[in-house]
Amino acid sequence: MINDFTRLISALTKLPGIGKKSATRLSYFLLKNKDKSKDIFISIVDFLDKISNCSICGNFSSSDPCEICSSSNRDKKILCVVEEPSDLLAIEETGCYKGQYHILMGNINPLEGKGPDNLRIGELLKRTKNGVFEEILIATNPTIEGESTFLYLQNLLADQNVKISKIATGIPMGGSLEYADKYTLGRAIQSKSYI
Repeated sequence: MINDFTRLISALTKLPGIGKKSATRLSYFLLKNKDKSKDIFISIVDFLDKISNCSICGNFSSSDPCEICSSSNRDKKILCVVEEPSDLLAIEETGCYKGQYHILMGNINPLEGKGPDNLRIGELLKRTKNGVFEEILIATNPTIEGESTFLYLQNLLADQNVKISKIATGIPMGGSLEYADKYTLGRAIQSKSYI
């Protein structure tokens, strides 16, 4: 029992945001609530069996192509490039973007040994070479790695006859200029829009 319990705790600590104490607490919950635990495990296994990557955009989906790529209501002339599926979900929740997506599955991060070859950049180039897109919106995160990825993609796509854009960054809605750090405020000024 102790070895199995230790193995379960170790497995749960592999989840993001779950440390040893949380994993121990979850393990005891699972043991005390076996019916709920079985439902959770069945749901996880069922979910993992049904979900794969869309062959076009790379998003997680139960169909191939995914609902976004196969939708006739999406603008086929604009492509939004994001780092992760969670970024796609965040953009979709705004309801402001109705184009296509391409998920890189990460960013360029030399400290973690991730270079351009570790991302879905080759697939991106295949999609953009046919000249279908009029605009490519690069929506990488405002981090050093995200900026490096943006600059790399901007360079790579420069010879294509397509408009390259980037999401604006800066002060969040409801934020205060007084409390913004100088980098965020500087980026907001650089990303100004004209009305």
